[in-house]
Amino acid sequence: MSEKKKFTLEYELKSSPRILFSFISEPNGLSQWFADDVLFRDQVYTFSWDGEVQKAKLLSIKENRLVKFKWLEDDPHCYFEMEIVQDELTNDVALSITDFATDETLNERTQIWDNQITYLHSVIGA
Repeated sequence: MSEKKKFTLEYELKSSPRILFSFISEPNGLSQWFADDVLFRDQVYTFSWDGEVQKAKLLSIKENRLVKFKWLEDDPHCYFEMEIVQDELTNDVALSITDFATDETLNERTQIWDNQITYLHSVIGA
């Protein structure tokens, strides 16, 4: 199996950074678009999808700016990060996603993020 490589995706969202931050950092917000159910305890988020459970450690959080997670069962150098980026001139808001995938799974991972962000758009009404 080939090595996972970092990739970044960016999605424009019509939302304030403060509102968007609650959707990427709080269990209740994440459970509305990212996973079916999300629990948070001892710096570890437990995500559930159709009965499948994955756990991620919270590595970093910056208020109204970013959250960075590490899947507990993933390669040591891999993480996923959701960063809110706001254009200084236009005030347009985007969500920048950094994740890791192998060459073989890059298209699939990108499609998963595209689908999740589509859910996020509908939840926040953007």
